[in-house]
Amino acid sequence: MTRIALIHALSHSVAPINAAFERDWPEAVRMNLLDDSLSADLARGGQGLDAAMHERFQRLAQYAVDTGAQGILFTCSAFGPCIEAVARRHAGIPVLKPNEAMVAEAAQGEGRGRLGLIATFAATLVSMPPEFPPGIDLEPVLAAGALDALNAGDEARHDALIAEQAAALRERGCTRVALAQFSMARARAACEQASGLPVLTTVDSAVRALRLRSGQGG
Repeated sequence: MTRIALIHALSHSVAPINAAFERDWPEAVRMNLLDDSLSADLARGGQGLDAAMHERFQRLAQYAVDTGAQGILFTCSAFGPCIEAVARRHAGIPVLKPNEAMVAEAAQGEGRGRLGLIATFAATLVSMPPEFPPGIDLEPVLAAGALDALNAGDEARHDALIAEQAAALRERGCTRVALAQFSMARARAACEQASGLPVLTTVDSAVRALRLRSGQGG
């Protein structure tokens, strides 16, 4: 069976991606690596994705490979360049950023109008927009307070704050919405109800893409 390493920077990302694997690729053997200091250090450090942060990602990836991982999926959107460097070093196995499959879907719908991109972690709105191709008309917004609500266990408020942004994006002319982080996938239904727009998430598309790249597509 294929062994997949799931590397998390937020504890809230663990459940959504594991649920997606259980639903769409239950045969995969999963290992979960969580370092919840990554996002906290990035937010308060002021150094951005510096050499020290890159080295941390390389060490996490090497540990996963040393345990026999045949594929790696990173589940936090704020560390794109670090993940790309890991992919270059471990070119023999699939190494995915969390957003790759969703970005590809958004690109396929390029002619469908402006895409609203919602995040709950501010650094994601710095790192993620460059991942979209130039032709995408993108409007990034922060759902302020949503991540704090989730951290406090108030899932309903988390979802409501994200849904408010989805409705606001519709009013600003967006024709579709993308939720930037794995931890936000739970808010998809609320966003669809509030905005009446199609909502892309990273979770299910990431599992499908990793399965295909691992040669297990069906």
